[in-house]
Amino acid sequence: MQQPNQRGGYRQAQGASNPLAIKTKKYQLDKNDYAKMAMGQVWKKEWWRALIPLVLFSLPAAFAFSWWWVAAAVLATVIFVLLRSAQVMGVTQMEQSNPLFQRVNYEIDQRQVLLKLNEREGMNINWDMIEKAANQKDSYMLWLKQPNADQLPGGFKGWLARTFTVPIFLLLPHKIFNSANDLKLMDSLLKRKNLLPA
Repeated sequence: MQQPNQRGGYRQAQGASNPLAIKTKKYQLDKNDYAKMAMGQVWKKEWWRALIPLVLFSLPAAFAFSWWWVAAAVLATVIFVLLRSAQVMGVTQMEQSNPLFQRVNYEIDQRQVLLKLNEREGMNINWDMIEKAANQKDSYMLWLKQPNADQLPGGFKGWLARTFTVPIFLLLPHKIFNSANDLKLMDSLLKRKNLLPA
């Protein structure tokens, strides 16, 4: 995703507005809602990782039972869950992610998804930056691609960054689209981009 400038604002919108673009009403995603959805996605996929410290710290208790080992296993598991959850929550506090939580309207066309703060300022997300999409009951979710291995640091830090990723996504509720025809166009566009099944 293109990063906003250092002051946390938007860049000058690139290119003229496309008259054929799907234009939405203004919308602002609440940071708490985002954190809940991201946390749900992370723990739905990674719940088993919380069992690792529980099992590792419980192993000594199998050979020489002590409540200290059980307490240590539970404590290590709780600490892991809290740290992983804090990492997910941290995305909402980063300056680079501020554009995700500002009141913007979207212009969606064949080239990009444009987040427009106003007529002069915006941030574009090219389609090749989007990994997958879903049309849920009341919204579209567009997940952005994670950084490539060559964009991550090496060694232990790189391993941590690859292993403990945080989902970054755009949420576009159906209610912000101006008509049912715009929803059909959005479906068709996502299918053409191979982000939704045809």
